[in-house]
Amino acid sequence: MHRTGGRQGDLPDRHRRDGDGVGIHGEPGRRRVKLASADDIATELTGAILKDLSLKSGQEVLLLVNGFGGTPLLELYLMVNAARKVLAGTGIQVVRYLTGPYVTSLEMAGCSITVSAADRSTLALWDAPVHTAALRWGV
Repeated sequence: MHRTGGRQGDLPDRHRRDGDGVGIHGEPGRRRVKLASADDIATELTGAILKDLSLKSGQEVLLLVNGFGGTPLLELYLMVNAARKVLAGTGIQVVRYLTGPYVTSLEMAGCSITVSAADRSTLALWDAPVHTAALRWGV
């Protein structure tokens, strides 16, 4: 979800829009929609992912909420909470999540949601020590 139209308060509500399905460099998306709540956006984005993955109730998943560079962490964590509620509502359990500006485009506003099915071997790899410029844990 990519936000256009300036910072909140810069333009009247009728001019503020979100782009659904946009590229990382702000390419036009599938459609332009009015600004919506985090819950509504998470339902839209996560719902599309759930259709593609065909996950079953009880499935464990990894969740990545990525900021494009101009979205504050507070808003990204709002999306984490909203996406977790959507997933929990279908019986899917988020066992690990990562939140932050990992794949960015300068100061582009918006976020992306990635859901990945997780099994024991995936979780073992996820939990392994990491020491990179972008990620660091378990070391």
